[in-house]
Amino acid sequence: MKHTKVKDLLNSTKTLHEVNAKGWVRTFRNNQFIALNDGSTINNIQCVVDFENTPEETLKRITTGAAISVTGELVESKGAGQKYEIQVSKLEILGDSDAEKFPMQPKKHSLEFLRENAHLRVRTNAFGAIMRVRSVLAHAVHTYFQEKGFVYVNTPIITGSDAEGAGEMFKVTALPFDNTPRTEDGKVNYKEDFFGKETNLTVSGQLEGETFAMALGQIYTFGPTFRAENSNTSRHLAEFWMIEPEVAFNDLDDNMDLAEDFIQYVIKYTMDKCQDDLKFLEGRLLEEEKSKPQADRSEMALLEKLNFVLENNFKRVSYTEAIDILRESTPNKKKKFNYIINEWGADLQSEHERYLVEKHFKCPVILFDYPANIKAFYMRLNEDGKTVRAMDILFPGIGEIVGGSQREERYDVLVEKMKALGIDEEELWWYLDTRRFGSAVHSGFGLGFERLVLFVTGMSNIRDVIPFPRTPQNAEF
Repeated sequence: MKHTKVKDLLNSTKTLHEVNAKGWVRTFRNNQFIALNDGSTINNIQCVVDFENTPEETLKRITTGAAISVTGELVESKGAGQKYEIQVSKLEILGDSDAEKFPMQPKKHSLEFLRENAHLRVRTNAFGAIMRVRSVLAHAVHTYFQEKGFVYVNTPIITGSDAEGAGEMFKVTALPFDNTPRTEDGKVNYKEDFFGKETNLTVSGQLEGETFAMALGQIYTFGPTFRAENSNTSRHLAEFWMIEPEVAFNDLDDNMDLAEDFIQYVIKYTMDKCQDDLKFLEGRLLEEEKSKPQADRSEMALLEKLNFVLENNFKRVSYTEAIDILRESTPNKKKKFNYIINEWGADLQSEHERYLVEKHFKCPVILFDYPANIKAFYMRLNEDGKTVRAMDILFPGIGEIVGGSQREERYDVLVEKMKALGIDEEELWWYLDTRRFGSAVHSGFGLGFERLVLFVTGMSNIRDVIPFPRTPQNAEF
């Protein structure tokens, strides 16, 4: 008989004479009550075993982590906390789990321990919830853009360009390390490599995305990106997913409107679809907060924080105005910031971004018109010659979540900026072509998907919102 998902059984509108459920044992108590979970929901279904008529050998094999199949009657539950339970008439062990060795015992485990067991951590309530939320968020991303007529573009993972100009890239090569071919001046001869040139894993699909926007009007990319940044923090990964829309004929204001609307849509979509998981994650966060000093605790519970983003228009503030606010702020004057703001031109840190959102404006903030010298070469230069049409969206608890800009559409200005930064024109000849042939105002932004998942789930470490994190000195699993 075909098995029914636990979620569907728990949501049933009536009792059923015979059902079959398959899943993994979370707990087994009193030789009678199995808590069964199949990953379809945060909630377990209770399966009641007739232990007097079940062989002793079978009962011994019902251990945490074991895969089982149960058949029986779906009846109204006598126990509190659930509507239905299964009165088991037939039980089959599909896969044994050695109770002594199975790491995911029904007790509280540290997040570090769970990272060391990333292949099994998804069997816990917290990680099951996080991954279901992640999945729904990813679906929401596609739903939003598809409903608005955007074209989904798959930009290359192997690329010869460094979109950010930061140089923190993973090299891709098929050359032998023990006998690398060299040029006459001793440099690596990439002409003998697989692609005939130096290539890397992409840090962004933006440049390629722009070329498609200049033909298809509005496009988005959603794929893996890579940064060889030796940053061992709770906010950085070496491999992560990026959402990058690019829209022809959009200026910076249109870009800010799109980003705000997009973020509010995907958060609302996920809140509607993942109520049980988010409620569980909110409870988990409340427990975690209790162990922190009062000053470090979040002022808002998880669902309150998500509603905060939905219910508040994002405050739009120029970089210059933000610097004035920060310079005059109490933590700056009392030297409480780790990075003191003294003058215009400073690159804002997470502590400054969070101050603006959480303490000063008390709503999400979009900062725009940044100094040109702290932003990428492709951002449109303003008439003042010192700022660019860039924008960052700042969120409570997390700081920057989106970075974007109106792109520099003027060929001569773009070439001058590339020369000043030492970026090879020949390397990006194809990118410059979009400014030679039918150039127009266009804009886009990048949103690190894991940062979004981090915000929506209330987790504090980015390694806990991606199935298998890739970080410095760690490529396990």
